[in-house]
Amino acid sequence: MSLLTKSCANLVDEIRVKNPLIHNITNYVTVNDCANAILAIGASPIMADDCEEVEEIVSISSALVINMGTLNKRTISSMIMAGKKANELNIPVILDPVGAGASGLRNKTVSDILSEVKVNVIRGNLSEISFIGGLEASTRGVDTAVEDEKNDAVELAKRIADKYSCIVSVTGKVDIISDGIRFARVANGHKFLSKVTGTGCMTSALVASFSGITKDYYTAAVTGIASMGIAGEIAFEKSGHKGTGSFHVQIIDALTNINGSIFIERGKIDEKKY
Repeated sequence: MSLLTKSCANLVDEIRVKNPLIHNITNYVTVNDCANAILAIGASPIMADDCEEVEEIVSISSALVINMGTLNKRTISSMIMAGKKANELNIPVILDPVGAGASGLRNKTVSDILSEVKVNVIRGNLSEISFIGGLEASTRGVDTAVEDEKNDAVELAKRIADKYSCIVSVTGKVDIISDGIRFARVANGHKFLSKVTGTGCMTSALVASFSGITKDYYTAAVTGIASMGIAGEIAFEKSGHKGTGSFHVQIIDALTNINGSIFIERGKIDEKKY
C-alpha cells in the first residue's frame, strides 16, 4: 500500500468526524445528487447562489464548489463574488468547468473565473480540460468528445497546474490528478457512471468535501475521485443488472458505507513524478 493511498484512506475516516460544511454554487440538474453525495461521504452541503448571501455563506463554509452546469448572468456574478470571498478567507475553491468549449458564454465564464479567482482544484473531463489548456477542444455537451481522446491528459494536467498553481483533475476511463510535480492515475470506476446524470458534479462535490478538511488539495482530489470510482464499482456489483436507476441509488449507498479499510482494499491508485 502506497503512502498516498494510506493518506486518502485516513481522509475518508476523518471526514465523518469533522463534518465540514461545503458551499455549492451548482446546477439545477444535479443539485440534489450533489447534496446527497456530500451527506453520504460525511460532510454537510449548503446550496446558495444569490449575490445577497454568497459571501456570508462562504464565510461559514470549509470549501466552495463553482459548477458551471447551468449558467446564467445572475449565478456567474455570484460565482465570482463567492470565489473572491473564499480567496480572502483562504477557503479552497473547486471549479467544475462543465461544458467549457461548448459556447461563447461558457468560454468567457471559465476565463473570467480563472482570471479573477484563485482556484485550488479544477475537476473536469478531457474535453473541458483541453479547452482550458488552450487546445482545439471538440466539446459538444458535458461529455468528452471522441476527437479529444487523443490529447495527453497527463501533460495537459501538468501544463494547467503550472499555469494556475492548482491541482488539475481529468476524469475519464482512467482519472489523472496532478499538482504539476507529480501525478496520480486512478483506475477505479465503472462505465455505468457515464450513464447517470450528475456523477461528474458529484465527484467535484466529493473533492470539495475532502478539501474542506485538509490543505493537501492533491490528496483531497485523489480521495474524492477514487471514492466515486469505488462507489461506482460497488453500485454495479449490487444492482447494475437492474438498470441505471437502481445503480444511481446504490452510488449513494456505497458512498454512505465507504470507510478507510474499504478504500485501501479497493483503491487502484498509481503515483509518479514528471
